[in-house]
Amino acid sequence: MRTALPDWRAWFAVAVGGLVGTELRYGAGVVFPEAAGSVPWTTLVINVVGSFVLAALTTVWIARPKTAFWLRAGLGPGLLGSFTTFSAVVFSIDQLFRGGFHASWLAYLGLSLVLGLGAAAAGWKTGKALADLSGGAS
Repeated sequence: MRTALPDWRAWFAVAVGGLVGTELRYGAGVVFPEAAGSVPWTTLVINVVGSFVLAALTTVWIARPKTAFWLRAGLGPGLLGSFTTFSAVVFSIDQLFRGGFHASWLAYLGLSLVLGLGAAAAGWKTGKALADLSGGAS
């Protein structure tokens, strides 16, 4: 069975969200640059924040399934999909590994996993609390 493609609003929202998320990530990198061979703290913070916000929003959207699809697409895959950068995690780990900074890449990988999952759990709890405060599903 083939499903219908989303309408133009979803495509437009993803494009606008992607632009905003990319600019936010770029700006964070400019304000907090990462030195070559060091632990990429800016990328770590970006991914932790993105994991928290996406989990919170997703939990709210589950409680409010009538939230417009274009809005969920624009904020989820659009804004947060372009703001977070898990490919940069892999690239950074590769660079640290190749540079012989084995303790650093292991710590960075561990921190990325633990903090990312912790942020997602905290986001889920926050989203549930927000949904409960606003009366749950509508």
